[in-house]
Amino acid sequence: MFIIYDLIALVFTVIYLPFYLLAGKFHKDFSRRFGFLPANLNLDRPVWIHAVSVGEVNSIKGLVENLRKIYPQKKIVISTVTATGNKVAKSLVKEGDFLTYLPLDFSFIIGRVLKKINPCVFIIAETEIWPNLINCLYKEKIPVVTVNGRISDSSYKGYSMIKYLIRPILNKITKFCVQTDIDALRLQKLGVLESKIEVTGNVKFDIKPEENPKANTAVYRRKLWLTENDKLLVCGSTHSKEEEIIFNSYKELLISLPELKLLVAPRHPERTQDIAKLAEQFGFMPIFISTLTEACPTCTNKPVFVLDTIGELFNYYSASDVVFMGGSLVKKGGHNIIEPASLKKPVIFGPYMFNFRQICKLFLENKAGIMVSSGRDLVIKTKQILSNNLFEKAIAERAYELIAKNKGATVKNIKAIEQVVKI
Repeated sequence: MFIIYDLIALVFTVIYLPFYLLAGKFHKDFSRRFGFLPANLNLDRPVWIHAVSVGEVNSIKGLVENLRKIYPQKKIVISTVTATGNKVAKSLVKEGDFLTYLPLDFSFIIGRVLKKINPCVFIIAETEIWPNLINCLYKEKIPVVTVNGRISDSSYKGYSMIKYLIRPILNKITKFCVQTDIDALRLQKLGVLESKIEVTGNVKFDIKPEENPKANTAVYRRKLWLTENDKLLVCGSTHSKEEEIIFNSYKELLISLPELKLLVAPRHPERTQDIAKLAEQFGFMPIFISTLTEACPTCTNKPVFVLDTIGELFNYYSASDVVFMGGSLVKKGGHNIIEPASLKKPVIFGPYMFNFRQICKLFLENKAGIMVSSGRDLVIKTKQILSNNLFEKAIAERAYELIAKNKGATVKNIKAIEQVVKI
């Protein structure tokens, strides 16, 4: 089976690599995906955590912190797939740790990498299925633990079509720590033994806000040249075709809220130039965050701030008065509304939140967030929040309380890891 998988993966790689090259995805450390690691690497059976991109990296911060306390003698390896995720993960590694990219899922590459790293446990953030990687880890008797696991609608549909092929691979995973009962049920229907599954909750609720959010707020509001009377709408993790809706809404909002400023943070940073061009088409002046200076230029007319730096979105959430979460007015599944809500910011999101369905449901049931169905609706709800201070604070407080009630997943995940790791 795995020989056939290698052949299929090879064909796919040969076809896909030219597109990867044209998209500018190659970088100086890309060779690590082919298993070329430093010759002098000496890790002494580390804890290996894999987090595919920025969202997953942010979700493992508490996990990394707790693992260091439990296994102080152990080095930590963190792997990602995306370059942006890798940049964010740099803040999590210490001297002696190793930050790398996940090797391509060919058995001959995986085998070479495992001999070099030789982890005591392999931890996967959320649910990524790499057949050769999982099989090789299983053969080497290295436990595999999935934390914050979830089976999305699309993944479940795809896995169900190849249920009898994927079942033996899934059962080579030692432990599944999943977010919800639905995720647990879906894994069971795919053939995973019930004894391997534990519902531990969502680690995204274990977020730790800045120690002094008010000071942070002041710093980043000054950086954006905002006055005491200015209001800031931050649109986080936006996608293609969504910015057009946002700019249309902002244009209408400015009629009644001339003091409102807009910051757009695209999910994919390489799109910032496209967003700047679109802003100009709407009559706005795009200003990249990386170019900000202390002095506000007097020639600035209708500025739209475009976040073109990595790892700063949380800081700009702290500077906001209201947040719209992207990927939700277009069919992308939404993004993490807990981050801005943890800073006591009122959060608006669209109807397409299927990647965060349970979180979205909790927020709506507790009146801790606002769902909009269109750009016009975004205008109405933003006005409502910004014109009613009591309404704004009530939403933010309910969201903050909701987050506090749902904390604890990280501790449960740590206990599950401790049960399978043999030092």
